[in-house]
Amino acid sequence: MTGRREGSPFSGLSTVALKEAADHMNSARIHLVMLLVLLTAVGSVYAAIGQIKDTLGEDQFLFLRLFTTAKEPLPSFVSFLGFLVPLVAIALGFDAINGEYNRRTLSRVLSQPIYRDALLTGKFLGALLVIAICLLTLWLLVTGMGILLLGLPPGGEEIARGLAFLFATFAYAGVWLAVAMAFSTVVRSPATSALCALTLWLVFTVFWPMLAPLIAGWVAPVDLLDPMTAVHQINVQQGLSRISPNVLHGEAALALLNPATRSLGLLFPSQLSGALMGAPLPLSSSLGLVWPQIAGMIAALIVLFTIAYVFFQRQEIRA
Repeated sequence: MTGRREGSPFSGLSTVALKEAADHMNSARIHLVMLLVLLTAVGSVYAAIGQIKDTLGEDQFLFLRLFTTAKEPLPSFVSFLGFLVPLVAIALGFDAINGEYNRRTLSRVLSQPIYRDALLTGKFLGALLVIAICLLTLWLLVTGMGILLLGLPPGGEEIARGLAFLFATFAYAGVWLAVAMAFSTVVRSPATSALCALTLWLVFTVFWPMLAPLIAGWVAPVDLLDPMTAVHQINVQQGLSRISPNVLHGEAALALLNPATRSLGLLFPSQLSGALMGAPLPLSSSLGLVWPQIAGMIAALIVLFTIAYVFFQRQEIRA
């Protein structure tokens, strides 16, 4: 006969989350990774400001161009975030559980009045808190640099779009944190779990944009006598490419930071009837455009965390 658990399974959740966040903030690992992100972000924004000064007064959403303007050889701030944020998330989560196994501290932690539910969720929330602090600091840094070097404060809609982009990036980071924690739960070696997470990141970042068109061409071949088959192939290719969190984040950033974006897929002439080309969309329309992308990232985060949760609940823990 199995005994029932007493009390809430999430008792001590806040304690675990805050301790985990404090440990991350004091670790040399996160300091080194964030120093890399900070230097690249400052470099890209400084280069973008030089480009923006040449078009001062010609753009209604001048401040948003801080995030999207690139100057050779540096890419834009958005491109840097899309590339480096997964590395930060993986660095925070790849040894969350198997590190406790290797240090032989997991049994001692769970001997306290803390259930596995609170331990795993607390570690996840603690890492998310660190990511949120880092992203908010970066966003404020970019905004401050823009005000100081451009001499123009951002408008209300620009701030709202920037915050919406910040939330989309937070969800994107959460997906990769959940990937790292899932591998940390399934794989006992921290080095192996880090390698698995980095391999998946490389597949989606480098190889998936090349594989998606090939798979789409095989699944939905084009018939030269039927133009609609080409449209179908493009739709299949877009659906396949959106399996990658990188693509979802890139599309969300495009629609939120470029208000003139009217579609994230195929756009037919009939859809442009009565539209002013280049005219910005209102914020509510842009949010409606990117809601499927943001919802997809949140759903992936929940699914991956659930996988980690189920594996962790079924594992045998020995002293």
